[in-house]
Amino acid sequence: MTTPIDPTTTPAWQDLSEHESTLTPDLRGWFAADPQRAQRLTFRLADLHVDLSKNLVTDETLALLVQLAEQTGVADRLQAMLRGEHINVTEDRAVLHTALRRPAGASPALVVDGQDVDTDVQAELEKVYAFADTVRSGEWTGVTGERVRTVVNIGIGGSDLGPVMVYEALKPYVQDGLEVRFVSNIDPTDLAEKVKGLDPTTTLFIVASKTFGTLETLTNARLAREWLWQQLVATGAIADTDEARTAAVAQHFVAVSTALDKVAAFGIDPANAFGFWDWVGGRYSVDSAIGTSVAIAIGPDAFRDFLAGFHAVDEHVATTPFARNVPVLMGLLNVWYVNFLGAHTHAVLPYAQYLHRFPAYLQQLTMESNGKSVRWDGSPVTTDTGEVFWGEPGTNGQHAFYQLIHQGTRLIPADFIAVANPAHPLQDGGTDVHGLFLANFFAQTKALAFGKTADEVRAEGTDEAIVPARVFSGNRPTTSILAAALTPSVLGQLIALYEHITFVQGVVWGIDSFDQWGVELGKKLALEIAPAVEGDSAALDAQDPSTKHLIETYLSLRA
Repeated sequence: MTTPIDPTTTPAWQDLSEHESTLTPDLRGWFAADPQRAQRLTFRLADLHVDLSKNLVTDETLALLVQLAEQTGVADRLQAMLRGEHINVTEDRAVLHTALRRPAGASPALVVDGQDVDTDVQAELEKVYAFADTVRSGEWTGVTGERVRTVVNIGIGGSDLGPVMVYEALKPYVQDGLEVRFVSNIDPTDLAEKVKGLDPTTTLFIVASKTFGTLETLTNARLAREWLWQQLVATGAIADTDEARTAAVAQHFVAVSTALDKVAAFGIDPANAFGFWDWVGGRYSVDSAIGTSVAIAIGPDAFRDFLAGFHAVDEHVATTPFARNVPVLMGLLNVWYVNFLGAHTHAVLPYAQYLHRFPAYLQQLTMESNGKSVRWDGSPVTTDTGEVFWGEPGTNGQHAFYQLIHQGTRLIPADFIAVANPAHPLQDGGTDVHGLFLANFFAQTKALAFGKTADEVRAEGTDEAIVPARVFSGNRPTTSILAAALTPSVLGQLIALYEHITFVQGVVWGIDSFDQWGVELGKKLALEIAPAVEGDSAALDAQDPSTKHLIETYLSLRA
């Protein structure tokens, strides 16, 4: 295990600190003095046009940030990841989500720990594709011979956030007559609402759990199985026998898991289990078999395009000099804002309704990855790490929280994402509604960058008493990302972009972005507390006073 480089000891960090102390952000002045700033700081990343010009940086800032990446070993760490070295040090694992989207026949072959990774990945993908085709064609049927019309994905974390986000984003590509629903929360309301109105004879459940032991997922899977049995028996679709129930599970349940013994014990045919590997973190797994529900919905060809989008970004980040490397530059910008300008949060604002779950997806990707206070060698971090990612789509956010971004006291860098060609081009009295929508996109980034001075407010005839309230300071940083359309490939590109942004930040900070021990303690304690909630007095007495009082209050209210 290599010792991470302390970024604060590098010459670049010292130079950035001095640079920041003398820098007065002035986007108005910078653009006036440099008419080519927008063209110079707009980059092409596969199908994405990425405009960094409205960020609070000069050429010197960017040059120093690139030096920081070089001096903290980002290039070496990236190559180590791509080679399959065990950079997830606390779990002694390779980190190979990029291998999931390597094209068939990629050369040289990727062999890690004696295993031919390319062959393994392609074999599993082909298995997923073959299954997806049987469902889409109607060849796969339920116990009554009816084709599948609804797929219910049961998972949590990366086994839910990725598939549901991608399904929502690519709804125009979903096969007619197919619907996918997603169950994740252990709150019984979630499952109850998701199966409401479903025909059990046309419903297929996918249980997504690598270990087939995740508490929430297996609880929901058992509840779904019970629902299926009850509904099929009640309608006379199956006999009220153990044999009939077993046959029903085999036709209406499949799994994404490598624990084939547990899969079989549940009643799922292990032949209908799709696997992935311990070098795939949950939040990096939507392009693996975890995306089976998506492959069914949009079809294998579109899923291949989705993977190709990821790979295009992987190629860019691996081969492009840092000064033009979009994921590297965006990751470094985040470091700049967090560590030098004091930002605590980062907004992601998609002006594309189909991307409405993208900010939630990024919350897990970024915050589970970089929410760490120790470095990969176990020593304390030497800087602030991570930021809170959040956001909402389009004009919804304008009428909710943009006030804080525009005129609040906190610096909130924001990424604006849009597509030029909508899936549903509509007119309102001759007005192109999508054009009107994107006029808001352009207006918001302009207003955040350049603001409005007191003299400009006065020139509008505003009463002097309220001039201060109508002044906008400007110099609020944004990145604009534009694509022609929200295709499967473009979505893959967006996801891979943020994966690599997250990676770059983690390397600079010297942290392991690929473990998630922070989620374990609460899960362990929940298992210990569960008996107290069920009425075990000894377990209740073992709790701290606050927890005990809360449980007692719950029990009294439940009664």
